Amino acid sequence: MTLPDFASEFLTLFVMAFALGMDAFSIGLGMGLIQLRMKQIFYIGLTIGIFHFIMPLLGIGMGRLLSEKFGMFATYVGGALLLFLGIQMIYSSFKKGEDILIKPVGFGLIVFALSVSLDSFSVGLSLGIFGAKTLLTVIVFGAVSMVLTWISLLLGRRVQGLLGSYSEVLGGSILLAFGIKLLLPF
Repeated sequence: MTLPDFASEFLTLFVMAFALGMDAFSIGLGMGLIQLRMKQIFYIGLTIGIFHFIMPLLGIGMGRLLSEKFGMFATYVGGALLLFLGIQMIYSSFKKGEDILIKPVGFGLIVFALSVSLDSFSVGLSLGIFGAKTLLTVIVFGAVSMVLTWISLLLGRRVQGLLGSYSEVLGGSILLAFGIKLLLPF
C-alpha cells in the first residue's frame, strides 16, 4: 500500500470513527452531568474506547454474514439500552438518597459502553465486506471514541456545576432523546 492510499484510507476511517464517536460524545455530555470523579471519567473513556475497538473487530470478522439483519438489530438494541438508561437517570434524579439502578461503573459501565458501541459493530460488518484494513480500523475507531468520550465527560462535568440538581434530569433527557432517535429514525 502506497502512502497516498494509506492516507486516503486513514482519512476515511477517521471520518467514520468521528461520526461513530459522536454518539459517545453526545451521550457522554449527558452522562457527564452526573457527579463523576476524574478516575471514573478516565475508566469510562477507556472502556468505551475498548468497546469501539472490539465491536468493529467482531463486525469485520462477521462482515460477510447477516450484515443487513444485524445492522438494524444492533440499532434497536442500542436505542432500547439508551432509553432504559435515560429513564433510569431521570427517575433517580427525583429519588434523592436512593441508589440509582445503573451507574457508569461495573455492570452499568458495560451497559453504557455497549449501548454506544453497537453501531460500530454494524459499521464493522459493512467494512468487513469491503475489505478494510482490520487493525487500522479498530485502532482508529477505539482511539477516536475514547478521546471524544473524555472530552464530552469533562464538558458535561463543567456544565453540571452550573446546573446543580437539574443536571441529572438533563443528562437523562439527552440519553432518552438519543434512544428515541435510534428507535425512530427521522
